[in-house]
Amino acid sequence: MRIAHVAPLFESVPPRYYGGTERIITYLVDGLVELGHEVTLFASGDSKTTATLVPVRDQALRLDPYPLKSQIAAHLAMLDEVRRRADEFDIIHFHLSHFLHFPFFQDMPERTVTTPHGRLDYKDLPGAYRRWPHFPMISISHRQRQPLAEANWVGTVHHGLPLDLYKPIPRRQEPGYLAFLGRLSRDKRPDRAIEIARRTGMKLRIAAKVGEDDRAYFHGTVEPLIDGVSVEYLGEIGEDQKADFLGNAAALLFPIDWPEPFGLVVIEAMAFGTPVVAWNSGAMHEIIDEGVTGHVVDSIDGAIAAVGSATKFDRNLVRAAFEKRFSATRMARDYAAIYGQLLDTASPGRRIGAMAV
Repeated sequence: MRIAHVAPLFESVPPRYYGGTERIITYLVDGLVELGHEVTLFASGDSKTTATLVPVRDQALRLDPYPLKSQIAAHLAMLDEVRRRADEFDIIHFHLSHFLHFPFFQDMPERTVTTPHGRLDYKDLPGAYRRWPHFPMISISHRQRQPLAEANWVGTVHHGLPLDLYKPIPRRQEPGYLAFLGRLSRDKRPDRAIEIARRTGMKLRIAAKVGEDDRAYFHGTVEPLIDGVSVEYLGEIGEDQKADFLGNAAALLFPIDWPEPFGLVVIEAMAFGTPVVAWNSGAMHEIIDEGVTGHVVDSIDGAIAAVGSATKFDRNLVRAAFEKRFSATRMARDYAAIYGQLLDTASPGRRIGAMAV
């Protein structure tokens, strides 16, 4: 198949630091290329991919030092370029939020598919989707669909990671610590992680991004709790540092307070054999195999008990469960199967091009 992927422009593909959506796009695009498909990626010019890259901005928005930037203008320019070249592709896969691309492609929704990577409980999304109800959608978890249940869902594909890139490492022989990885935001509840670690008597190491919207919360709530000894803040880490950070952790804490649509860091920890203690919110029950790869809890007391249990897990079984469920190859094949189904059901008069695979 000739497949176009359209990435957000906030981060490069893959991202230099934090950026779960862009990382998944990387593994999906590369996986589809490995399966023999002809893949084109519309993304920022600092992206790296085995697909054909169409750079629609010189660099990703977040790390661009230029003081005045317009994310709307950047994405509109990209969508115009995708629309101009639409006839080159059998299917166009959008990874943009809040349906920005729908008006551009409202005369050809059957030639597109959209994966929303974020939460869908925004007030305005149902009304917007009802204006363009024919666009096929792929969720990243079954739970993600709930606020927009009436959408044209054509499948659910859980995220996957490359097995050869994410693999267990020899652990250091030293007292274990608990890990927190992601964003230092109110939704992610690092303050809960700090309390859990304090009450278990274990050290907490935090590797996380502080976004512009999260600075007040970080400085007012989290920063005063960081003492550099029992709670250590490492800042934002790169991909090459995750194996050491997660692989040497006794467990990952994921005490979220929002309807997490997936939780990429959860399967990253599993890839290194590290169990997860997560809050009962969003898709956690879909992602975590209770008692095998981690525990899903409802309270601080429950989390404390779960830490004591999870640190005794067989890390080889954690890794085995990850390999079975969350490989990048499985993810690419699942998406390719849905593309094929969409092309099979599309009106012959609207089909563009022939499938190469």
